[in-house]
Amino acid sequence: MDLFYYTGISAFAPSDPGTVCAFAHDGRNCGTSLIAAKASECDSRGMNRHTRHKARVGGAAVCRVAMLGFPDAQILDIAGPLEVFARASRWLTDEGLADAPVYEITLVAPTPGSLAMSNGLRFVVEKSIEGLNTALDTLMVAGGLGVTAAMSDPRLLAWLRKIAPRVRRLCSVCTGTFLLAEAGLLGGRRATTHWRFCDALARRFPAIRVQTDPIFVRDGHVYTSAGVTAGIDLALALVEEDHGRRVALGVARELVMFLRRPGGQSQFSAQLAAQSADREPIRDLQGWIADHLSEDLSVGKLARRSAMSARNFARVFLRETGLTPATFVTRTRVEAARRRLEESADGIDVIAEHCGFGTRESMRRAFIRSLHVPPGAYRSRFRPAAPSRTARRTRFGVA
Repeated sequence: MDLFYYTGISAFAPSDPGTVCAFAHDGRNCGTSLIAAKASECDSRGMNRHTRHKARVGGAAVCRVAMLGFPDAQILDIAGPLEVFARASRWLTDEGLADAPVYEITLVAPTPGSLAMSNGLRFVVEKSIEGLNTALDTLMVAGGLGVTAAMSDPRLLAWLRKIAPRVRRLCSVCTGTFLLAEAGLLGGRRATTHWRFCDALARRFPAIRVQTDPIFVRDGHVYTSAGVTAGIDLALALVEEDHGRRVALGVARELVMFLRRPGGQSQFSAQLAAQSADREPIRDLQGWIADHLSEDLSVGKLARRSAMSARNFARVFLRETGLTPATFVTRTRVEAARRRLEESADGIDVIAEHCGFGTRESMRRAFIRSLHVPPGAYRSRFRPAAPSRTARRTRFGVA
């Protein structure tokens, strides 16, 4: 018998191989439920936006997180983020900062009964949406092979449209972005998805401003993440928003992960592979450029370093990478500056100098050309905001 452990719940196949049921610590078959979505029932009184933060455990508000799955969903899209929230609850109780779980996690599915994941494992959906009589703080939507069929389910789309304005945070993992888009919830917003499907997302939903590189994107109360394990990165960021960096870092260490992984998803994409030169001299030069962004990276300087004439170097670089040297340098500088804006408190002038833009204005123009947003606005939108000292002391006595 295979065992699948989550923090706070365990899941196992009691009879039918590959069928997973959820149990609480004391063995009751009620620890975590999969709840079938019926659009007609999604507007329950328990989902009233004015009551969703009322319940408290040990002096801290309980944050109710639901994950929406469907047949042929990617199991990591579901299990990964939910493990982060469950592990955060355990970390806080283990550290004596809470006396009960601060996250209550729920799995939501389009139909009751046996729910097959894309890898063949199954969950048992025990309740329909009628059983969901508690308010949700955060709704996450999984991706996977079954997302196309889910996009054709009118009840599911109607449920998403109704519940979306009632949650504080609306999130997607991987190709779950397509489901939010099909429900009409991403128009005019920035969003991302698995790198393999970014172009398809942009073609099908031209009103969405698709971001191909970030691991996750926040636009208002809507969060979208890149492929599969990026959902774990997003969940860690949500924990950081709720309880601060100390807690999120503790959870990341427990899971043996970066709190914020270095680089964006383009490092995994076919697009980047196509832009990485085959020939060693140019490939080595690309790495050197990334390590010397504050230096003179003009075509003449790079050509001399490559022992070529400027004209021949520009031609070889374009052939090898698909980009002109100037375009490659600018993109590399923008990516480095973007990470600094997200991960540091350095001023924009300092970042502009460190990344080789020279001036704040040059960096602003490069950001607008590449990301369609100036650096200051980018930072305010995409850098996770830590809770205030007062909020942390009120919740857990952590300053």
